[in-house]
Amino acid sequence: ASLDGAGRVSPTVTVVFCCRPVCCCCDRVCCCACRGPRSALAVLRPGLAVSELAVSPLPGAPTAVFTLRAQPGDEQDGFIVVSFSNATLVFEIGEEVKETSSSGFLATVATLHTQLLEDGSSLQVHAGGLRHIRTDRRINEWRAPGRRAITRAATNSRQVVIALSGGELVYFEMDQLGQLLELAKRDMDGDVACLDIAPVLAGALRCRFLAVGGYDNTVRMLSLEDGTQLRPVATQAVNAVPESLLMLHGHAAEEPGSGDAGLFLHVGLSNGVLQRTEVDRITGKLSDTRQRFLGTRAPRLFAVWVRGVRSLLALSSRPWLGYTDMGRWQFMPLSYEALDHAASFASEQCPEGFVAVVKNTLRILSVENIGETFNQSVSRLRYTPRRLLVHQELRALLVAESDYQAVPLADNAELQKRLVDESGAPVAGPEFSAELAAELDQYGAAVGAPGQWASCIRIVDPAELSTKAVLELDGSEAITSMALVRFEGPNLPDSSLLLAVGTAEQMTYFPTSCTAGYIRLYKILERGARLELLHKTQLEGIPGALVAFKGRLLAGVGPVLRLFELGRKKLLRKCEYRQLPQHVAQLHTLGSRIYVADVQESVHFFRYNKADNKLYSFADDVHPRYITAMTPLDYDTVAAGDKFGNFFVLRLPADVSAQIEEDPTGGKLAAQMGKLGGAPHKLDNSVQFHVGDTITALARATMQPGGSEVLLYGTIMGGIGAFFPFQAKEVRGARQAGKQAVHHLRRLR
Repeated sequence: ASLDGAGRVSPTVTVVFCCRPVCCCCDRVCCCACRGPRSALAVLRPGLAVSELAVSPLPGAPTAVFTLRAQPGDEQDGFIVVSFSNATLVFEIGEEVKETSSSGFLATVATLHTQLLEDGSSLQVHAGGLRHIRTDRRINEWRAPGRRAITRAATNSRQVVIALSGGELVYFEMDQLGQLLELAKRDMDGDVACLDIAPVLAGALRCRFLAVGGYDNTVRMLSLEDGTQLRPVATQAVNAVPESLLMLHGHAAEEPGSGDAGLFLHVGLSNGVLQRTEVDRITGKLSDTRQRFLGTRAPRLFAVWVRGVRSLLALSSRPWLGYTDMGRWQFMPLSYEALDHAASFASEQCPEGFVAVVKNTLRILSVENIGETFNQSVSRLRYTPRRLLVHQELRALLVAESDYQAVPLADNAELQKRLVDESGAPVAGPEFSAELAAELDQYGAAVGAPGQWASCIRIVDPAELSTKAVLELDGSEAITSMALVRFEGPNLPDSSLLLAVGTAEQMTYFPTSCTAGYIRLYKILERGARLELLHKTQLEGIPGALVAFKGRLLAGVGPVLRLFELGRKKLLRKCEYRQLPQHVAQLHTLGSRIYVADVQESVHFFRYNKADNKLYSFADDVHPRYITAMTPLDYDTVAAGDKFGNFFVLRLPADVSAQIEEDPTGGKLAAQMGKLGGAPHKLDNSVQFHVGDTITALARATMQPGGSEVLLYGTIMGGIGAFFPFQAKEVRGARQAGKQAVHHLRRLR
């Protein structure tokens, strides 16, 4: 996607676009955009950006964190309560956050729950009982009977429900004098796993229902109305133990406080699934259950405020935020590390945030740009990005940059004198100096002679978007292709991944030509901190594509498909295929098959016969297509895009695929039976879709754990999109029925 001056994605024209998942978790999209000194590398991550406002160390690992306001009508929190295994700390929020001992809270026990009640008094729930701190500083206590202890608690401004060990529920409600009265008890025939009660709506005396989760894999709704306290009204079986519950009233985000628009019960299960169920406001019946997998940890649910509406914060292997946007429920991940506990937080500097605990640190966090699908981090580049690779072993990005009629950094003496940052320290390039980068953005870079190129290879840490190494190429060479390859052979002592870079010296367009082509082999040293050139192999054409293939390097040199082995002083040519139409633009391999995209003549399927040491073409497309991007979907299928904005999927028929695999000649016989001057078999066009913009990148990705795989694409106008494949037969049948219905209506007209 292209980037504007503020570093945000904007639909402006870009010259090159590359996108690809960056890690094995496949939760990021890395893309290169823009051209010249305005070029940038952006890492897009689905979810909302989170900013840290404060980070403070704690004397131990907390078990919970809570926030309290000083008075019911306050808009800002007055206290932060941090609970440990055997103690409780209370911090007062003012001009600075400091510990206080005048809150009335018992500091020698672990706090299970806190609540600011309707009359301004505070409630502390601990294993030994309830501690009610009145506004006049009087303290009322209720102690757990016998040797039993409180294990769970749920409260709102007027109601308190606790669960004792053994599974007994005790219900309290505030009277007109501000006292908590015990109104009902109920034995649940088993320990209670979790509890929750919704807030009291304006004009109401109480919340009508209590949600109880049990270790028997059930969630029960109990009535809290007069005369029917703690009577079951609904039961729902779930597929795992419920670990956390949260009930939310539905409100329109644009009109907070506009009235109740539904009640929803959220259940965090021990298998990492979040379940959302609608609760009938009259009867308490449960319906319309929906599920979503959040991560490997059981989700812990907390109430936070988003745009003045009580919302959901779910903490699993990564945090998630559920909120209402434009009248629709949205559930987005947060781009932050896993949190242990959290609570809503409001102050002058942070009106809507949350305080969280991570190990032994207390953090105050704020969510930015609510409503956006992606958040991004941006790093400047020196030249126009041409290729982007992911080194999975080093967890690093490799970026190839080249600019036409640009002066290389080594030849620009005036620019080298000014390579310092704000502190006066020398830097490796103009992209590391904010002043120089702003000047180049405004006035552009120095213009070189016709046919002159400036190129460099960059290694970037995607976690911090910091450059680990930059290597400028000598000579006037443009980088045209790049691949990571692991050579195999009996005489190769080192089997590490090598970086193969295809370059063209003094390359020009209209017509496309060069004085010489090269394949450079680099060794990546010191965990990506240095690149060492092994050797340089000269070619007769432009190396348009490179890919690793069975311990060798497969290269597309103009219209020639060529296979190389690693030699001591250069690459050794093993075999080649010279009958491709125009120019090899893309190369991919899967198993023993090779997928070749020609710049004008669509896609070709190849097979390598090791016995004959030859490459055979056994299938191609019947239509000439100007391919700009391609990726294999499975052994018989590829997806591609052309420069006219068409996206299509080409598939080899199943019977033909079986015939090719069973061919004892390894494809030699089939290659001699070509049709229409091409391969003997033709590919079927399974999908055709007009995007309306030239597709410049395609990549398969899973954007979240447990999610379905999608096909990401990027366009030359700076757009990112995704194609979602239909997998169920019912969906395909419904789509076909819809097409037939439309066709029938057209005939009736």
